Amino acid sequence: MAIRVLLADDQAMVRTGFAMILDAQPDIEIVGEADDGERAIAEAARVQPDVVVMDIRMPRLDGVAATRGLLARSDAPPRVLVVTTFDLDEYVFDALRAGASGFLLKNAPPEELVRAVRVVAAGDSLLAPEVTKRLIEEFCRRLPTPPSPPQIEELTAREQEVLGLVARGLSNTEIAKQLVVSHGTVKTHVARILMKLHLRDRTQAVVLAYETGLISPGQADHIRPT
Repeated sequence: MAIRVLLADDQAMVRTGFAMILDAQPDIEIVGEADDGERAIAEAARVQPDVVVMDIRMPRLDGVAATRGLLARSDAPPRVLVVTTFDLDEYVFDALRAGASGFLLKNAPPEELVRAVRVVAAGDSLLAPEVTKRLIEEFCRRLPTPPSPPQIEELTAREQEVLGLVARGLSNTEIAKQLVVSHGTVKTHVARILMKLHLRDRTQAVVLAYETGLISPGQADHIRPT
């Protein structure tokens, strides 16, 4: 089945360009467009997309508020891929905190947009671009470290170790090799971490790990999807 995509951007030329790139793929279908956040929420309710490609700065309702609205209004919300011009933008960081599954710059090559849509549609987090790592690290340097949420205390020592490795950008395979356990064991640990911390995916886990001081800016060597 084709990946159903909704494009939310206030610039018609941007939407047209994205549509041409994505519609050319046999496994991707553009099912709707919106020129502001309010329309994005309404259109998503109507067409039920798998992925919303979301701009940040839009009239009436910005992409951050629209992301929150999308994720709060459905038991099976779409995945949100934030695509923006700004590589260090507090709104993008807020969107990741709100539950967006990935972040991409508008000047990324067309193949990166296609790959990003496929990655988030598959349920993974798009953390590959270096700018995403810089974004998280930069804003965590600026913000005071908040107290750890009580759920952190519910993690076992091994789960906290796995969370730290996830935040450093290691794949499940790499974590399994480092901890000398099976790939399936790591997947189970990650699933339990997300459940205990009430997180949607690995993106939010990385943000939380930085915010709570479990990992410090500069510790991650690479961040990529698994």
